[in-house]
Amino acid sequence: MTDNRTGSGPLHPARIVGGATVVTLRGEIDLLAAAPLSARLDALTAGPRPDLVLDLRTVDFIDCAGLGVLCRARNRVRDRDGRLRLVTDSAQFRRLLRVTGLTDVFEVHPRLPGCLGGGAPPGPRAASTG
Repeated sequence: MTDNRTGSGPLHPARIVGGATVVTLRGEIDLLAAAPLSARLDALTAGPRPDLVLDLRTVDFIDCAGLGVLCRARNRVRDRDGRLRLVTDSAQFRRLLRVTGLTDVFEVHPRLPGCLGGGAPPGPRAASTG
């Protein structure tokens, strides 16, 4: 276990970049980090039309509890007609999304500037499946 846990330290500081709220996550997103991170993301997605960017480039490990947190944030954002983007250049994370069937669920970008550089938010959300 490392001391660089996502759940430790400050409450995941957020900054506004190009109108989006950007949160950089670090370390491990696992069962121990899930509850505080979920609470923080709930607070950041409480308003209408949240535009949230989660920078995962410095995340070392993510387990099923961490994926659950990301799915919860995605669902909250969709319910509020907002937008969630993940930033990662990790082939392992992309493989994890593919293996779990979540590849098409998240908007994933390899770099933060590319993620924020234009492009309209997705259109009206599709009907939820299961």
